[in-house]
Amino acid sequence: MQWMKRLAVAIFLLGGCLATGPASADNYPSRPIRLLHGFAAGGAADTLSRIIADGLSKKLGQPIIVEAKPGAGGNIAADAIAKAAPDGYTIGLVTGAHAISAATYKSLAYQPAESFEMISTLVYYALVIAVRNDYPAKSLGELIAMAKEKPGALSFGSVGFGSTHHLAGELLNATAGVEIVHVPYRGDSQSITALLGGEIPVIVGTPVLLAPQIQSGAIRGLAVTSPTRTALLPDVPTVQEAGIKGYDVRTWAGLLAPKGTPPVIIAALNAATLDALRDPDLKQRLETAVGGVVRGSLPEEMKKLIETEITKWTGVVDRAKIPKI
Repeated sequence: MQWMKRLAVAIFLLGGCLATGPASADNYPSRPIRLLHGFAAGGAADTLSRIIADGLSKKLGQPIIVEAKPGAGGNIAADAIAKAAPDGYTIGLVTGAHAISAATYKSLAYQPAESFEMISTLVYYALVIAVRNDYPAKSLGELIAMAKEKPGALSFGSVGFGSTHHLAGELLNATAGVEIVHVPYRGDSQSITALLGGEIPVIVGTPVLLAPQIQSGAIRGLAVTSPTRTALLPDVPTVQEAGIKGYDVRTWAGLLAPKGTPPVIIAALNAATLDALRDPDLKQRLETAVGGVVRGSLPEEMKKLIETEITKWTGVVDRAKIPKI
């Protein structure tokens, strides 16, 4: 009979472990949470990750440990998130590049929309089309006119092939009916250096990094890619103001978790994120980091955003005949 008592105790203990294990939200979170992102330390994604990690840590009462897994436009980190245990202790920060990967890669080890549980968007921000201050085109309209006169003669630089910056330029080509050739660089700093050095006449860049050069007069911002002007560059008109109707490119950042993370945990993470975004100091830090606008969401709204972006960018890639990686 002794063995039956031991078996009963073992079953009782096992039941207790299952009831209070990592998939249960009764005591969630009971230990530190990892927040992965797929870009270099010190960059925009890393900065955003650390700001929101600080806010979430205060709301959830546990440390949020930020871990960078750079490479392949964020795909290495996304794959690691998708394959992590769905217990709420691994989450990730992704950017607009997450949806673009579905359009620019022949195949991925995960599905950008279906391999994850969405938590919330965090912030949206525009890009800026810019030239050196002494360049002949003083407006986007003048640049487009120059491009139409000499198809393929002008070029624009971006932070890299398949980036939101790259595809923003390709969308401008398609909507304005021009052919400005893409030149990829490794990050904003290289593309800005190339612009100032005369290697390229135009760049599509990140406003928060271009703003000091624009304010000093070294670079002229021709247009921002959002449908409305930005608080960071209030004097720079929009692409739509130049007559390119319907043009809208805003990149974004958001949080997600592995597929199968329990709904109650996703709900807890969503509530904590939205609560953190209401904090005026955290909101200002996020917006200052990228020159953007904070906007949280419900999980289903973030999933819809990604699905819509995949469709949009797949169309741009196909029209521009951009070879897939």
